[in-house]
Order: sequence, then C-alpha cells, then structure tokens
Amino acid sequence: MKTHTYTCQFEWKGNLGEGTKNYTAYSRGYSIAIQGKTPIEGSSDPNFRGDPTKHNPEDLFLSSICSCHALWYLHLCASNGIAVIDYKDNPRGTMTEQKNGSGQFTEVSLAPQVRIQNADNISLAMTLHEEAHKMCFIANSCNFPILNQAYVFV
Repeated sequence: MKTHTYTCQFEWKGNLGEGTKNYTAYSRGYSIAIQGKTPIEGSSDPNFRGDPTKHNPEDLFLSSICSCHALWYLHLCASNGIAVIDYKDNPRGTMTEQKNGSGQFTEVSLAPQVRIQNADNISLAMTLHEEAHKMCFIANSCNFPILNQAYVFV
C-alpha cells in the first residue's frame, strides 16, 4: 500500500488589533500556502461573518469533490479509448447547521455535462461515472451521499 502525505501552511490574517477579544472583533481572513503553488486567500462563509469575495472551506470542499471525480473520469475515459471533448459540472452541496453552530454536509450532487467524440461510446461513458465515483479519493473520504446526475452527449 502506498501512502501519500500532503502539507500546507495556514495563516490567520484576521487580527484587527484586539485579536479574538469578542466574536465581532476579528476578521475571518486566512491564507493557505502550498509550496510551489499560488496561495489561496480565504475567509469563512458570509453567513459566518466572512468575506464574500474569498473562497471559504465549504466552497473548497465542494470543489475538491467535483474536481477529483472529473479527473478520475477523464483518466478512465482515456484508458477506455473514449475521447472527451468537453467536461463541465455545476455541483451542489447541502450543509446542515446545528443549533450549537456545528454542521456537516449531508449531500452533494454532481451534474457533469460531458461531450465525447463518438456516439457509439455514450453507454460506456455513462458507466465510467460510476467507476470514477468508486475511485475518487475525496468521495471515498466522505460519510454522506454523493449523487451523480451525469449527461453525456456528442
């Protein structure tokens, strides 16, 4: 079994002079740095006093699920001789917030729109979405349903 390790540097950027003296005294801004990559400027969701112009953890989580599925799908298509011409998705995630402020994602729906080169491959291309879901590292790490409403066309 192979093991992969990932690292990053997280830095909170929200001290407005009083630290976290109270709930409204600080900004939710942060930066994530990964060696050799463009930093990500983030914040909490606007519902939680965050900056709406920055990525929040929920956005990044949903994006991770979507992109992992897409990359596995493209790999499987290439391995099976299916030429994908275009791939777009508009995923949707549902998070439920509890009374105490905690929360969790309860469902994610992917909706890939995939254009392939050859109409004879549509059936196999649809089936490969199921296989991509089984292979996706991120989906395998989640404890809620990830639905897939794929559409493949020529």
